[in-house]
Amino acid sequence: MLVIFSSEVGSEGPELKRLIGHLEQYPGIRTQVHTVKGAIRTLTEVYLIGPTDTVSKDAIEQMPGVERVVRISEKYRLIGRHRGQVEAPGFVYNGVRFDQDTLHVFAGLCAVDTREHADRMLRALKQAGQTTTRMGAYKPRTSPYDFQGHGAACLPYVFELAGKYGVKVVAMEVVHEDQIHEIRKALESSGGATGVMLQIGTRNAQNFELLKQAGQQKEFPVLFKRGMGITLEESLNACEYVASEGNRDIVFCLRGVQTHLGDPHRNLVDFAHVPVVKRLTRMPVCVDPSHSVGRRERGADGFYDLQHATAQGVIAGANMVLVDFHPNPAAALCDGPQAMPLEELPAFLEDVRIVREAYEKRRAALS
Repeated sequence: MLVIFSSEVGSEGPELKRLIGHLEQYPGIRTQVHTVKGAIRTLTEVYLIGPTDTVSKDAIEQMPGVERVVRISEKYRLIGRHRGQVEAPGFVYNGVRFDQDTLHVFAGLCAVDTREHADRMLRALKQAGQTTTRMGAYKPRTSPYDFQGHGAACLPYVFELAGKYGVKVVAMEVVHEDQIHEIRKALESSGGATGVMLQIGTRNAQNFELLKQAGQQKEFPVLFKRGMGITLEESLNACEYVASEGNRDIVFCLRGVQTHLGDPHRNLVDFAHVPVVKRLTRMPVCVDPSHSVGRRERGADGFYDLQHATAQGVIAGANMVLVDFHPNPAAALCDGPQAMPLEELPAFLEDVRIVREAYEKRRAALS
């Protein structure tokens, strides 16, 4: 059961205390209080967990400050879009808003290999007017002999350069809770030069202890990548793990699923699920064309397959694009064959703008 208070009621208000006191008469009921900050208003939501069948919905709806009460039948209690719950408030991090109506392009290095390449990438983003990027410091790889990333050693110069070029959010994968502490320490040493969105990669999609650690900290938002070989439902439940620990600043990323039915692409592109995730949950949705397609090849029409896959996600309403670029893809130490050349960045961004405009026109036509 979900109790939504009106915007005038704060998380420490007497109305909330009265509700908690009322619920004490019901054995086995636990409560979780969440503050939901939308673009227009802030709401306090209380989730009732346990045997709620005996709890009187009508009695709670009559209590002061209660806007509405929703009985939850869906599996995703915290991230789900429940009946009568039309708001998808999203969140603001380091001055950047993420919700189901915004769109951000996170172009950057899949793995940071040199300071020079990071500098050139971030400088190009500034010239293109971009304030978000991806920069991999920790890279889980299929082979133990492949480049695993520079780890904490590259964090100081990545954060320094991000601050220098006005990049506000860096998407960065973590594979162990200790790396969250390393990122926090390096950011503090940089004087808060930028911000980090913690990425849970597809190989850790069901690493439940890592998901709990990402959820217990509320300093960094979380970018969760769908598991390459599990169902959409299983991946959404993994996000529920993060949210149940307290952090609901989550972006869900579609990155293709592993099956030979996608050949010759690296994975079967699953971007048709963008509207599905937005319908089932209140999370912003990201697409990763680089790891879906896995190769930088042009079609007969002159577009890269990567551009077509990106367009499929954006025209479906994606809120974020995670895409690999590199100043010299041939020299990249990780996923060079799928990285777009840096000189293609302006054309890529213009193509995204065109497709996003088409999506907005489609929405306008519905009204």
